[in-house]
Amino acid sequence: MTLSTSIRFSDLSRFQQLLWSLTWRDVRIRYKQSVLGIGWAILLPVSMMLVFTFVFTRALDAKSLLPTSMPYALYAYLGLVPWTFFSASLSGCVNSLVANRNLVTKIYFPREVFPLSSIGAAFVDFLIALGVLCALMAYFHVRGEWHFVAHPTLLFLPVVIGVQVMLTIGLGMLLAMANLFYRDVRQVYGVVIQLLMFVSAVVVPVPSDGSTLARLISLNPLVPIIGAYRDCVVEGQLPDGAPFVYATLLAFVLMTGGWICFRKASYRFAECI
Repeated sequence: MTLSTSIRFSDLSRFQQLLWSLTWRDVRIRYKQSVLGIGWAILLPVSMMLVFTFVFTRALDAKSLLPTSMPYALYAYLGLVPWTFFSASLSGCVNSLVANRNLVTKIYFPREVFPLSSIGAAFVDFLIALGVLCALMAYFHVRGEWHFVAHPTLLFLPVVIGVQVMLTIGLGMLLAMANLFYRDVRQVYGVVIQLLMFVSAVVVPVPSDGSTLARLISLNPLVPIIGAYRDCVVEGQLPDGAPFVYATLLAFVLMTGGWICFRKASYRFAECI
């Protein structure tokens, strides 16, 4: 780590109170004047789970495609929770600098706090949704459709979350910076994120037939990350080694590269906003 990078991290640590304040502000703004308030953090993934469960079990019999005996609703929810965290984080990051133009142009502090606060706000929703996951698992366990066993692999779950956070930070920094310089980025992102959901093993398994399409989809780091959630929580096994190591290395490279690019470009933010 270079001296300048060390100084930058030191600056960021000195402004951690600002980071927490902006994160809490983002949470409050998101649910301000909302009847359900933070209940939307629960309703969104649950409603999507119900829709996909109805469509894919009644129309397409997706359960027959699952490589596991878990209920499809649980399979879908375990994909939708990390996906919602990922997509909500990036949606906040992409507009984080533009939405805070007054602070960017008038006050000095590490600009990284803006995308990081967006990720932090989405992480609050993520933790709430994980609580619903526990209730859903208990429901299927009591009904006898599936039995939960507290495997030691649950201890690996923080590592999986950490890898996803690294990936999200890297992409979030790049998107926030790119959208400041080219406002078309936000529109393109809105299209890409919708398409990305269906090639990330969120609601249906990815092809495993060795085809060109399957190999291309396997390059998506979200595939092993989302699969790792299911492995650790439901299957009681560690993630598949090579794909998860690939996702971890790529997440680290993107976070490091995104942070460095963001830091080097931050001196131009005020003049471009």
